Amino acid sequence: METQRLLSGFCSNPTIPPVRNTKKPFFVASPPTSSASFYQPRKWVSYRTCHFVPQRVGSKQRLKCKNGVENVEDDAISHGKDLKNGVRRKKLAVFVSGGGSNFRSIHEASLQGSVHGDIVVLVTNKRGCGGAEYARDKGIPVVLFPKTKEEPDGLSPSDLVSVLRRFEVDFILLAGYLKLIPVELIRAYPRSIVNIHPSLLPAFGGKGYYGMKVHKAVIASGARYTGPTIHFVDEHYDTGRILAQSVVPVLANDTAEELAARVLREVTEALCEERIIWREDSVPLIQSKENPSEFR
Repeated sequence: METQRLLSGFCSNPTIPPVRNTKKPFFVASPPTSSASFYQPRKWVSYRTCHFVPQRVGSKQRLKCKNGVENVEDDAISHGKDLKNGVRRKKLAVFVSGGGSNFRSIHEASLQGSVHGDIVVLVTNKRGCGGAEYARDKGIPVVLFPKTKEEPDGLSPSDLVSVLRRFEVDFILLAGYLKLIPVELIRAYPRSIVNIHPSLLPAFGGKGYYGMKVHKAVIASGARYTGPTIHFVDEHYDTGRILAQSVVPVLANDTAEELAARVLREVTEALCEERIIWREDSVPLIQSKENPSEFR
């Protein structure tokens, strides 16, 4: 229950998956839009304990709060039946530190149906960043990580792993997250964490190379081409196996940010559709959607 207590202090949306404890049942209803009533002492919403009685009607679930705090009908719960070519929708966690443009792009693609997955939680190290504000507006739970002197409400690595498991996260997308991912998370989600880096790795990568610093370094070097790299995450900065890259001239009309968002959407589609194939030498390949015998 320690993780539950910590999360309640800074989770911007009070939706937390049920803690499976038969002695002390604790449930919180599915993501509310506006009908739920919560009290908000600060910018971060706390919640009241709410027991509900699920009633399945077809593929829908009706949630009734016994104490009257929430009375939410959630028609979006699929009970695992939302399949695409036999593949269930994946649950995604996105990590951001800034405006979250790539995060927004993935969320929009999910709503439009091009990405066969749903963003179930946002993790940030900056509670006031644009990505976190966007998540709150869309009803996506926001979690603060890591715990620091500046952010004493942040979770520890082990608590973060516990929270993500409760959300049943399949893949983690680092979309402009500037903190080193803890080894506890990497070990808990092997080959399931991907990062987007705004250069053609291994060039202009490593500690200190992030955001506009990368673009400035590329221009200062005189390089004629740049572009985003999507790679799996290991225990070091920008050294994981490369999954996708896209080359663009430095002076192209397409901005680096727009290109990065497009490449990240394509990779996320492949992840959610289980089209990532690992070679025997541990090199990941993306299987073509149109022709499964082709890879890139």
